[in-house]
Amino acid sequence: MTLRIPNDVQRRLNRTPDELGRDLRLYGALMLFQLGKLSAGAAAELAGVPKVLFLDLCGQYDIAVSQITPDELRAETG
Repeated sequence: MTLRIPNDVQRRLNRTPDELGRDLRLYGALMLFQLGKLSAGAAAELAGVPKVLFLDLCGQYDIAVSQITPDELRAETG
């Protein structure tokens, strides 16, 4: 896939084309995971990072890695 990024956008972000490509893959993977479109493993693969690193990045971006509610957790551990 090829994306054309305007030069002024690349300049504003101060990223090389390779860095920008990696960023967009990561952000896309994070968004697709957050929306429930991809599993953590598939999103990590799309982002090009190990799953454990992807899950850590989810934490850095405040993306929940579990859909279990606090009440469900209490019931299971209670």
